[in-house]
Amino acid sequence: MRAVELGSVADLATTTSGPDEISRRLEALPTSLYVWRLVILLSLGGCFEIYDLFFTGYIAPGLARSGLMTTTTQAFFGFSGIGAFVAATFAGLFIGTFCLGFLADRFGRKAVFTWSLLFYRIGIEVITIDAYITELVPSWMRGRAFAINQAVMLSAVPVVAALAWWLVPLSPHGIDGWRWVVLIGAAASMIIWVLRLYVPESPLWLARHGRAAEAEQIMRTLEAASPTAAPRPTATAAMAPAGAPVETGYADLFRPPYASLVVLFMIFNLCQAFGVYGFSNWVPALLVQKGINVTKSLQYSFIIAFAYPLAPLLAATFADRFERKWIICGAAAAISVFGLAFSQLTEPVLLIASGVLVTGANMTLSYAYHAYQTEVFPTAIRARAAGLVYSMSRLSATFSGFIVAFMLKEAGVGGVFGLITAAMVIVIIAIGVWGPNVRGRPLDA
Repeated sequence: MRAVELGSVADLATTTSGPDEISRRLEALPTSLYVWRLVILLSLGGCFEIYDLFFTGYIAPGLARSGLMTTTTQAFFGFSGIGAFVAATFAGLFIGTFCLGFLADRFGRKAVFTWSLLFYRIGIEVITIDAYITELVPSWMRGRAFAINQAVMLSAVPVVAALAWWLVPLSPHGIDGWRWVVLIGAAASMIIWVLRLYVPESPLWLARHGRAAEAEQIMRTLEAASPTAAPRPTATAAMAPAGAPVETGYADLFRPPYASLVVLFMIFNLCQAFGVYGFSNWVPALLVQKGINVTKSLQYSFIIAFAYPLAPLLAATFADRFERKWIICGAAAAISVFGLAFSQLTEPVLLIASGVLVTGANMTLSYAYHAYQTEVFPTAIRARAAGLVYSMSRLSATFSGFIVAFMLKEAGVGGVFGLITAAMVIVIIAIGVWGPNVRGRPLDA
């Protein structure tokens, strides 16, 4: 009798929890504290990859001060300069995002999220989180979810900035301060391992892989979290046919119907990285180049760093009111304008203010494109495709270290921001002209 009951439940799950139905039910979810808790828990897992990404810029003056590296080099590919340090970091992250993005599509969002916390330098944590959040949050609140996600993850930036300001000029226990900054981040990342106990697998991924009973159980938990809230009406856009899971290789991403999207977002990521990392990884060094001493440059950088988590919080107020592509284009234009102001100003208050505005525009761009480049791809290839296109930002950041160092030597801070402005113009044209509309569309539509 028990076996019959279990069989009936499995049959019911199979008929009511197919991928199309799961997508519609996700789209109809009302807001709930449970969903927001999942967003925050996933975001906490990403804090340490962000810490890892950004400490390169904040410990750069310490590396130069200790004589290990120089701010600029005589040769373009000078491996004694900070540019080489930045390049090495992002070269490793490029390999991870380019080669390992398929893991989250094959083994699940939760599994890769959990294990990549132990090896966050491999670079797939962020793209896994992007796919994860995309599949747990309906489109009508996805912009806000990604804004909150970025605010939580980017809270690591003022932490690393404060640690650098405090420790880099010192040598506690005879160890260079910049080494302490690196060690603290590595040690603290182990704490987040407990997060795996509190996040479910993506129900949409489960349904796409024939695990309907598990998907149904998670969906019921999500729906039960707001029993008194009225469900939102589902969108009526046509869904992609479910079918059996299909193995897709990287070569398939360059064939219709994905090829045009992949190429668009590869170009976008190559250019946006110049705006984000061309500034964020070089703030202290750019300030030093403008004649500000190391301690003061780290102090100014610490103040500017507060814009990293605050900007996405402010963006959350309009994140779902406008089409994602136009938020990206507006942020790119702001990066150009405020960046050029930063390059010309010398008064400390105005310099810090322009740095805050550049950072705010960068982080607005960041939350918007992290949502955008995952929701445009279907569930079956979401992490793989997002990893492929996002790896271009890592590749760009790898070479931007050398390029920024070269421009800083040859043309000063103004030359660096001239380069950033050119990259932002390409972003605006590419996304503004060819970027698809996604607002209000269910996943896999």
